[in-house]
Amino acid sequence: MTSKIVALTDALGNLIDFRLLPGLAQDLRGNAALIDGLSCGHLLADRAFDANWLREVLSEAKIEAVIPAKSNRWFSAEFDKETYKWRHLIKNFFQNIKEYRCIVTRFCKTNAS
Repeated sequence: MTSKIVALTDALGNLIDFRLLPGLAQDLRGNAALIDGLSCGHLLADRAFDANWLREVLSEAKIEAVIPAKSNRWFSAEFDKETYKWRHLIKNFFQNIKEYRCIVTRFCKTNAS
């Protein structure tokens, strides 16, 4: 069975909180628990997190949603493209996790390797 990680990081890409989801689950499924009580200026996410309920929750908390709209959205949602460029720090966080994949899955079974 596969699994998926939904993570919340700070502005520098350091982990704040995360949720493990089943591999076939939608990304938004574990999102509500992560943003509960969150206080920040912006929330950067990819298109998978584009949902009306998430945008409403963020606007009530006075957090700017920097999320590009899905292609099937009737009315395109605006987002700050310059701020969205900082999402590479989140991608860097996930790349750092993937470096330790060999340890977790035990690809290297001997001390020499």
